Amino acid sequence: MTRSQVHRYLLYLIASSTAIFVVLLCTFFLLDASHFSDKLPRTLVAAGVSTALLLFIGGVLIAILDREERRRIGELRRQAEKLRDSDFGERLPERSGDQLGELAAVFNDMRDKLRLTTLSRDYVDSILASMHDAIIVTSADGTIKRVNKATTHLLGFERDELLQTSIELLVNTKKSGSLLDEPPTGRPREAFLVSKTGESVPVSYSCSLLEGKEAESGDRIYLAQNISERRRAEKRIRYLARIDALTKIPNRMQFQHLLQRSIARARRSNRQLCLFYFDIDKFKEINDTFGHLAGDTTLETVAERLTESVPGKSTVGRLAGDEFAAVVECSDAEGNPKQISEQLAAKLLNRLAEPFFVQGHEVFMTASMGIAQYPKDATNVIDLIRNADAALYSAKKHGGNQFARYRPEMNEAAVERLMTKSKLKRAFERDELLVQYQPKYNLETGEVFGAEALVRWELPERGIILPADFIPIAEESSLIIEIGEWVLDKVCEDFRYWQRSVSSPGRVSVNLSLKQLRQANFAERFSAILRGHEVSPTSLELEITETTLMEDTERTIKLLDELYALGLHLAIDDFGTGYSSLSALQQFPISTLKIDQSFVRDVAYNDGDATIVSTIVQMGQNLNMDVVAEGVETEDQLALLQNLGCTYAQGLLFGDPMSCDNYLELLLAQSEGTDQYRALFG
Repeated sequence: MTRSQVHRYLLYLIASSTAIFVVLLCTFFLLDASHFSDKLPRTLVAAGVSTALLLFIGGVLIAILDREERRRIGELRRQAEKLRDSDFGERLPERSGDQLGELAAVFNDMRDKLRLTTLSRDYVDSILASMHDAIIVTSADGTIKRVNKATTHLLGFERDELLQTSIELLVNTKKSGSLLDEPPTGRPREAFLVSKTGESVPVSYSCSLLEGKEAESGDRIYLAQNISERRRAEKRIRYLARIDALTKIPNRMQFQHLLQRSIARARRSNRQLCLFYFDIDKFKEINDTFGHLAGDTTLETVAERLTESVPGKSTVGRLAGDEFAAVVECSDAEGNPKQISEQLAAKLLNRLAEPFFVQGHEVFMTASMGIAQYPKDATNVIDLIRNADAALYSAKKHGGNQFARYRPEMNEAAVERLMTKSKLKRAFERDELLVQYQPKYNLETGEVFGAEALVRWELPERGIILPADFIPIAEESSLIIEIGEWVLDKVCEDFRYWQRSVSSPGRVSVNLSLKQLRQANFAERFSAILRGHEVSPTSLELEITETTLMEDTERTIKLLDELYALGLHLAIDDFGTGYSSLSALQQFPISTLKIDQSFVRDVAYNDGDATIVSTIVQMGQNLNMDVVAEGVETEDQLALLQNLGCTYAQGLLFGDPMSCDNYLELLLAQSEGTDQYRALFG
């Protein structure tokens, strides 16, 4: 109810009361006045009191209505003030048929709409404030109109310091172009922004036109992300792609790149380059003996010593595993390049051979080296490394701890070796390998004591290939294990075939490789093959080189004891060419020593070789071992060995290695007394 309505109701009440009072007076006079004369005063008093009471009640009602109206107007005012301060308060009560109620309904509707609009804007502001990416809104000319909290964190500026400034002032123009020159396509780009401290901050940003009712024409919004961590990660990845993580020197890819640059410089200045290719001798033994930590220390030591020892402006790199390389520039003015390179090679090998300590143990290390020269040996990176590698292989083949210069024929040998390696697997699958037998004779009786099983490879286009040409290649892979088992199976099969014709074919020797000996279940596999052919273990003898024997003494003794317990005989092959102490020999269950043919070759003419052979024979006899001389080719050698008391001999003097059938014929001829070699023994 409005104030004017209250006044109007009050006038109506006064007029009504006055009219009632007048009506009462007229009624009194029209009636019999004499009849009511005695009641006139009381009547007038009653009428007055009634009128006064009616006016009082009306006044109270009007006051109540006025107070309620003032309260509602005051609430409306307070809610309006709250709305002005973005405080939406509570909804106003609405009354139908009431102007204030209608006004309250209109106010509530306006409040709800403003509340929704404001909540939406606050929500958007909350989202923008919580984003980790910087957001900058600018006008068409680049003036900053709005930023979020991430922008202030990124650049170190306060919000007020950025507003109404040009976005171009935040760009490092030396590293990045103008942001305004880039069209707002929304595609990501990269730039450098400048922080408050002057630091350049790399960012990935995108720019788009701002659309909407409140956006002015040409307004832009920039979304920027700090990519400093990504840049550091990319830098680290590029570093790891070029530098070996362990030794901190260039890896193979980077070394080849640096070698290419060295070749280009040498070509322009008419200088020569020497490429040194290194490989650590028996690096696996260091790993197996002292552990991989010692192996890593060894590689780090090699890198440090090479880097310290090569001349300035030289490049050292780790090409793979335990392979390293160094490229050194030289010129004729400095002296003979060949002589200089060989002097440096000797210096480097001597430096690498110096002992070092790992976990309190003194470790001795040697290396082999191949040398190739630019432009004499090759004019490009690939050929230069390949030729140096061929020279390295030659150095290792001749015993290691030395260097070899590249020669053209080394490539032919390398190609031949590669072809042999690729053909050997197919040859094994196609059954191109065969087993031949070289008889062993008793030097006292002239009887065939047994034979040594020798594996051969028969190529249709080349004929017979000897073991020395393909066994080392097979040992580089697991193929030697397959070949070894196949040879043992073939020997057992042939032995059973001989037993059908002769009672005692003799003892057959089979060579055992290091990789076979390292098999965890070697004894079980060996025993299974013997059982499969029903061949007694006492009929076979395993030949092991000194190097294999001393590889892992504790494990080898345990394994050989298992084989010996089966009834197998054990022999040391090529005795005298490796390293073994007498105390170590006594620990192994060895029954035979085989004198290497290098001592037998000149035994009849060389007193030194004769002394060595005599010493080995005497040692074998003192240790209750049989002694077999290998490579006997002349009657003079045979006679001297007999005089020295050697027990057995084998070699070409008694014919070439023979097939299974030919060996059986030899055994039959011996039993019949028709063996043609019997005459050699008188």
